[in-house]
Amino acid sequence: MSGGKVAVVTGAGSGIGRAVALALLGGGYRVVLAGRRAANLEETRDAAQATHGAGDRVLCVPTDVTDPAAVRRLFDTAVEEFGRVDLLFNNAGRGNPPGSFIDWTPEQWQDVVNTNLNGMFYCIQQAFRVMRDQSPRGGRIINNGSISAHAPRPNSIAYTATKHAVMGLTKTASLDGRAHDIAVGQIDIGNALTDLAARMGKGVPQANGEVAVEPLMDVAVVGQSVLYMDSLPLEANVLFHTVMATKMPFVGRG
Repeated sequence: MSGGKVAVVTGAGSGIGRAVALALLGGGYRVVLAGRRAANLEETRDAAQATHGAGDRVLCVPTDVTDPAAVRRLFDTAVEEFGRVDLLFNNAGRGNPPGSFIDWTPEQWQDVVNTNLNGMFYCIQQAFRVMRDQSPRGGRIINNGSISAHAPRPNSIAYTATKHAVMGLTKTASLDGRAHDIAVGQIDIGNALTDLAARMGKGVPQANGEVAVEPLMDVAVVGQSVLYMDSLPLEANVLFHTVMATKMPFVGRG
């Protein structure tokens, strides 16, 4: 398992994480797949083998990003197996609890914060430690923000609040990374076709109270976008990259 840049992808067992992992493997990377469900990670590895013949460049490490010790083991394992980490796609996350926040329990709120904010921080922290100390020094971190980092949907207060917080993580880590040759950016994705987003094509609530069908884009476009962001030399950084279904209701007034 030698040769090629090394990437760690969290939330790699499905959706955007799987699409990005496959794109990276298609680009010659060695990829460490992290996620809570081992079976889902194995499915991603099987897809990598079927699509790119790249199963031997995949390492599956079941990881709960809300557990700091598990995140530390993830990066320790990546370094033990592949020698370094060049890219972290910091993607693991969860959606909003159902219904109005008025009726949520504290635990429902905390579950979103623990995954979308705390988990992302733990991964940034461990990536910084590895990238700072390795030779050649440095690397790149790409956080999965969301267009919800800029504007909310109705009844999305937990998800939107954490994605706004991710923007703060990105900006500050980008600043702090300068001393260690670590470039930190964020990809904000709108309506990529995954199991999670498929409901957009059936109709979702809008700000004016109506329910409307929204356009979707191929999730493979997200993989292409991450590949582009990491194709730049470390002296250059895409701080924020928005990729979205062209006709979705985001810009403008609805």
